[in-house]
Amino acid sequence: MTLTRPAIPRLLTLALGALFFALNEVEGFRRRFSLHDESIQYPYTLHERVPDWLLGIVCLVVPAVTMPLVNLISVRTLWDLHNSELGLILSLALAGSITNILKITAGRPRPDLIARCQPASGSENPAVFGLVDWHICTQTSQSIMRDGWRSFSSGHSSLSFAGLGYLTFYLMGKLHLFDERGHTSKSWISVFPLFGATVVAITRTMDYRHHWQDVFVGMLIGLATAYFSYRQYYPSLEHPLSHRPFAPRYAPITDAAESEHPTDSSSTVPPGDNGKGKGPDEEQGVVTSARVADEGEIDHEAEGTVPRGRPPNLERVWSEKSRISTRRSVTRTEV
Repeated sequence: MTLTRPAIPRLLTLALGALFFALNEVEGFRRRFSLHDESIQYPYTLHERVPDWLLGIVCLVVPAVTMPLVNLISVRTLWDLHNSELGLILSLALAGSITNILKITAGRPRPDLIARCQPASGSENPAVFGLVDWHICTQTSQSIMRDGWRSFSSGHSSLSFAGLGYLTFYLMGKLHLFDERGHTSKSWISVFPLFGATVVAITRTMDYRHHWQDVFVGMLIGLATAYFSYRQYYPSLEHPLSHRPFAPRYAPITDAAESEHPTDSSSTVPPGDNGKGKGPDEEQGVVTSARVADEGEIDHEAEGTVPRGRPPNLERVWSEKSRISTRRSVTRTEV
């Protein structure tokens, strides 16, 4: 179990990444359209302002390089470096997979669909329903045709906000943006990556690759996956130790023997503790010993980390809820 359980989240993240690339080759749904629809009669842009290779630099390389530099300046721990990069990959994999699923199922025409399609000469909308399908197109490039019905939602928008949005949350945590001291400089530094993501999203409408609704929904997807992924590895942005990552759930193999005996730790804090109403040692969110989490499992509080919320064992949670439900049913029956 020690070998497999810690690897499961990483394997799932890799599976999501593989799904993202696999969905690019899937023939999705192609919605019918009107030849007189002005919203899809824009010209086809040959050279995009933000091509795919540049998008990769913006959403992956920039955060992946910036976070280690911030780590070096601030906490200087390998565990924070590990968590930050893994969370970034999770955010991008989630955003990419969700976006591609929407693309191939929604089948919304892009603003430049007519230019891509190149309808046969003399084509007209049918008199009954007034909509035509892709069979009237004379375009010979299958990739151009397949991509013409993938307007919703914007992949550039979702991926840029997933990557740079994750970097924004990372900076917010490291700078303690919500410490109620009102430092404007920290706000500007934290949200600056979002300006870059916004520019990338806007270029998609400038190139007539997406409608504004596609870009907006892509932005929401990216921000949602970024925050979701960040919170898997870091405490709330309002936490007194928001600059520290969560503690490891499982001990390394070399520490297996030591994990049976809790050791003292002076630099961790339980999630949700606001430092109020505690003793002298707990006032700053400090705990003095590792906590036994569940039947042999230990919350491994590495130095410079924040203990994870409890309880960690879902099987125990489910069984406890089942017992509570059963007791309530018995009580109601007796009454």
